[in-house]
Amino acid sequence: MFVVLAIVAYLIGSIPLAYIIARWTRGVDLRKFGSGNVGSSNVIQATSKRWAVPVIIFDLGKGLLAVWLARWAGLEMAQQLIVGLAAIIGQIWPVFLSFRGGRGNLTSLGMILGVSPLLGLVVMSVALSGMPFKKLSLTVFIALLSLPLLAYYLADFFNIAEPGLVSAGMAAITLITLGRRLIGRRSELAAGLSSVELLTNRLLFDRDIRDRKTWITRPENNGAKALS
Repeated sequence: MFVVLAIVAYLIGSIPLAYIIARWTRGVDLRKFGSGNVGSSNVIQATSKRWAVPVIIFDLGKGLLAVWLARWAGLEMAQQLIVGLAAIIGQIWPVFLSFRGGRGNLTSLGMILGVSPLLGLVVMSVALSGMPFKKLSLTVFIALLSLPLLAYYLADFFNIAEPGLVSAGMAAITLITLGRRLIGRRSELAAGLSSVELLTNRLLFDRDIRDRKTWITRPENNGAKALS
C-alpha cells in the first residue's frame, strides 16, 4: 500500500494544471514564458489572476491529499512524509512535462498543512509577508529555512507528536525546493556573473539576476507569447 500511494502521489503531483490552463486559455507554454515556472505566479503573467485561483487550490491540494490518503490508509508518520514528498517531487519534476515543472512551494505547503495545520499557517504567513514588497521568493526562502527548526523546537505548540521525524521530513522539503532553485542552465542575462553571485541570486530570489522585471521579460524566454 505504501509504495502504491507513493506512486499515486507522484502522478497526482505531476498533473500540470497551470500548464494546461495557460495552453487552453492563451496558447502559452509556461516553460517558455515569463519566469519559465509552471506555477500560479506565471499563470497570472500569462493569463489573469482569476485563472491562478484554481491552480493555487489544485497545487496546494496535491500535498494535502497525499498526506491525508497516507494517514487514512494507516501508514506510519515516516511513510506519510514520504508520500507527501512524492507529490512535491511530482510537482517539480512531472512525468507529463518531461520532468520540467514548478517550484513545488504550494504543494509543499499543502503537505505541511496535512502534517500540522498550525505549522502550515505560520509558514504561509512568513512566506506571504514579502508579497506586498515583491520579495516573495526571499521570504519563501526564509520560511523554508525555518521550517525544520519550527517543527522540532516548537513541536508541542504545533501539536507534533514525533518532532525528530517530522523535522527530518520538513528538512527534506527545504532541501528539495531550495535545491530546485539552484538547478538549471545559466541565463544569457547572467553571463557576466560569478558562480557565487549566480547561486546566491537563485537561492535568495529564485532567478539568475536580481531584477525581476528584466528576468520575466528576457528575450530568451519569449518563445511563447500570450495571445490577446
